Amino acid sequence: MKVTGTAHKVGDHIDTDAIIPARFLVTTDAKELGANCMEGLEAGWVKRVKENDVMVGGVNFGCGSSREHAPISILGAGIPVVLAHSFARIFYRNGFNMGLVLLEIGDDIDKFSDTDQIEVDTASGVIRNLTTGATVQAAPVPPFMQEILNAGGLVEYAKKKLA
Repeated sequence: MKVTGTAHKVGDHIDTDAIIPARFLVTTDAKELGANCMEGLEAGWVKRVKENDVMVGGVNFGCGSSREHAPISILGAGIPVVLAHSFARIFYRNGFNMGLVLLEIGDDIDKFSDTDQIEVDTASGVIRNLTTGATVQAAPVPPFMQEILNAGGLVEYAKKKLA
């Protein structure tokens, strides 16, 4: 999968309550959750986002509770990929299970700024900053995980395999 969009940079230790505050957990509808994505960080944050934009996080992105609503809200906001220095373990698992691409790039995260244009190739792991010309190599998404992402997450993948 290739994605090209605008970077939306957030900080370190962004927890799941910042991603989707508890008051919005009355639905599992991705679009409804997406309309409130990052409301715990900044009111109206999602209004800057366009389809296929890329979220850029810092250290320990997705820490806090294990709510699956957090990756669903990011997807519902139109963001198919999150780059981060590192991810919280449970968020990382939930992200892929829900169909959200997560790429850890360590200190190379500093090569991306808010509003940079980014191109991500999940199959090769190549991430290009089209604004600055920087290129970063992340670990590519393994083929079996790419199948899960292409299916729309683990549940949809299992349904297809069992059909």
